[in-house]
Amino acid sequence: MADERLVEIVPNFSEGRRREVIDAILGAVAVPGVIMLSRQWDADHNRLDCTLVGSPEAVRASALAGAAKAEELIDMRRHRGGHPRMGAVDVIPFVPVRGVDMQDCIDLARETGRQIADTLGIPVYLYDRAALIPERASLAEVRKGEYEGLRDDVAEGSRLPDFGPHEIGAAGAVAVGARKALIAFNVYLDGTDVAAAKDIARRVRESSGGLPAVRAIGFLAEERGVVTVSMNLVDFEVTGLRAAFDAVSTLAASAGMPVTDSEIVGLVPRAALDPAGVSHLKLEGFDEDEQILESVMSRAEARARTPAAPPIAGGSGGGIRDRTVGGFLEALASDAPTPGGGSVAAVCAAVGAALIAMVGRLTAGRPGYEAVQDEMAEMVRDADRARDDLIELADRDARAFDAVMAAFRQPKETDEERAERSAAIQRAFLEAARVPMEVARAALALMAKARVAVERGNESAASDAASAASALFAAVQSALANVEINVGSLKDLEEAARLRTSAAEIDDASRSELQSVLTAFRRRIEAGSS
Repeated sequence: MADERLVEIVPNFSEGRRREVIDAILGAVAVPGVIMLSRQWDADHNRLDCTLVGSPEAVRASALAGAAKAEELIDMRRHRGGHPRMGAVDVIPFVPVRGVDMQDCIDLARETGRQIADTLGIPVYLYDRAALIPERASLAEVRKGEYEGLRDDVAEGSRLPDFGPHEIGAAGAVAVGARKALIAFNVYLDGTDVAAAKDIARRVRESSGGLPAVRAIGFLAEERGVVTVSMNLVDFEVTGLRAAFDAVSTLAASAGMPVTDSEIVGLVPRAALDPAGVSHLKLEGFDEDEQILESVMSRAEARARTPAAPPIAGGSGGGIRDRTVGGFLEALASDAPTPGGGSVAAVCAAVGAALIAMVGRLTAGRPGYEAVQDEMAEMVRDADRARDDLIELADRDARAFDAVMAAFRQPKETDEERAERSAAIQRAFLEAARVPMEVARAALALMAKARVAVERGNESAASDAASAASALFAAVQSALANVEINVGSLKDLEEAARLRTSAAEIDDASRSELQSVLTAFRRRIEAGSS
């Protein structure tokens, strides 16, 4: 990519809770010719943002694909979250990176906006440098009143979009613009005084006479139990991170709400963060390797010039099957709740299936094993199919637990909302129990094939078949642990009892099967050495 014209887009979507929707959108924007530099979602904000770079043509295609997927999966009439929003795909800024100037991005933004309106029927508002109406240079002005306010204004014939229908539907509207690189910066304050947070935000933002090139809002970060002042630094050379932090910190201290920590959302240019910045800003979870723009760009371009690392398993998509082993382990070791033990159980079972397939391939067609040729070929087919199914179950398990967390975050202000939330929690826990149960059953079935592989497969690979059985037994036990913890939250006592009975049966059978496999392995080894 070193010699290409490069444009950055940072599309923001109104979804930060449903993992299956997040994955679908991230898969949609990953069109050929773009590199995803970062992606981040947040349940409090109920928002997903990602940063992609590519040629002008590629980023336009990515923006269109993301908008289409968001329009399909997100209903703004049901959306709730801490961050201001007006559409399923809320904002798409185009930023010049290399070989293009601001006018190129302005033209690209206007062309893309028109295409979104024409092909998807979503109202489009042009903002910042791409604005056709001067007051729409401010994104806050465009998004004033959020989805509900904009919907009502358009229905009355005011604030009509630049492109698209004069009606705000379920997908809302999208702001498409061109701008310089900005920094998304959140400062968290000790306390729950939302009014104080909003007052601090008002006093620091440019539109209220505060810091130049700063946009800010204040709201409650419900999951953390604190308030935040969320800022966009639209030109860090005018007002930088330290100046913005110090201003908020001073005002917060005066209000008796000291700063607890801060975070940079997404990427930041190296020049914006001085060496002492991380400590001074009380940055939480900041990773220079993953968040300094130049570092991420350098690695991305290096990856584009070299073959991709082998995934865990073949296939396509944005889930576990397409992660490298190292990437999966990094995700597993992080403080994110998914992937977790249920996904590990499925991956472990997939490893066992892969070993069984290997033994079958090392046996079929080999001299001395003609009598088991057809049996081994069938075993390979079954093991390959099971491996693919188990990787899908690993992703399903992660989605199931994400659904549990999302259900707990549903509103509970009214009786109707509380009832709906309670029902959603129970549905989510049931799915979170059923998925690992599927894993346990699949792993147990494969253990029987591992015994056949030990007894009748290539003698030189008998240890691999025994290893498969051990991996599959570990998968059963891990899966059943996840069944047990989720069953404990079910209010349907009959269903809970059925699941516990099945779990006990699978546990007993897996222990017996493992002993049979290990006994067969020792006999095979002893027979071979005699």
